Amino acid sequence: MVKAIATLPPYAPYIDEVLGHPIVEGIRLNTVHPVVEPLEELLQLLDEKARNAGKTLWVDLKCRQLRVKTHGTPPFTAIELSHNIKVNVPVKAYFSHGTETATVLKVDGNRLIMQEGPRKVVGPGEGINIPDPSLQVQGYFTELDKQYIEAGLKAGVKKFMLSYVESKADVDGLKQLYPEAEIVGKIESRKGLDYVAQDWKGECRLMVARGDLFTEVSMPHHIVEATQMIFEKDFNAIVASRIFDSLFFNNLQPTCEDIGDVDNLLRMGYRHFMLGDEVCMQRDTLISGLNLLSAMARRYR
Repeated sequence: MVKAIATLPPYAPYIDEVLGHPIVEGIRLNTVHPVVEPLEELLQLLDEKARNAGKTLWVDLKCRQLRVKTHGTPPFTAIELSHNIKVNVPVKAYFSHGTETATVLKVDGNRLIMQEGPRKVVGPGEGINIPDPSLQVQGYFTELDKQYIEAGLKAGVKKFMLSYVESKADVDGLKQLYPEAEIVGKIESRKGLDYVAQDWKGECRLMVARGDLFTEVSMPHHIVEATQMIFEKDFNAIVASRIFDSLFFNNLQPTCEDIGDVDNLLRMGYRHFMLGDEVCMQRDTLISGLNLLSAMARRYR
């Protein structure tokens, strides 16, 4: 049976309606969202709502995913990141799901010196991709990740998604901090794909996180092979991101391409889907996406 995980902002007024949708198996808290109350209190509240509806709460940690740390307004030539990095320069950096590019000329810890752009304002929490084999991200868990892990321990919330999993050591890192944690490893890079293909032994459930992975693969069409490979390794894998995004950008009208994409995922065998930030940010687009997925899933019971 096809099931969906919905990404929800922590204060979404439509959370109860989403939890009541028959195709929804759980909700994902994207930890980049700002919150007011103590994290333990927030997790207890969301977990209680989910459990009362017979659903689950997943806490999505950012880990080594590169994100912009401070605002940058064009024209500018420097960007601060969430992690210190090392990479051979010059190198291309990608913003806005790969639609914006800029050239990195120098790296100073977490500070990138750019040759140009990007052409739009970037702000805290925004993702950045540097899909170069020489990239080394210093550290794994962010300070906020550690705070959410501690809050999860106190609140009894055990289900975590780890971004940019690239080795068993990444999974073990959370197990050391929270032995009872249930982990989904989000595969979002070529190093992550190599880990799944060569070394993964079932130490976590897998997710093909296509938002970043599509930007990270060496050629765009390689996303199909990567998506198929992950499912063949883990029949319980989740496929996420770039699902029905046209509902958000096209006034609730899905494109033929989006429908064909989801049908292809269903034909591959995927039965667990996670809708991403864009389509889940508004009640109407999220409910439309859930209804559309439910309708398409009837052929694949």
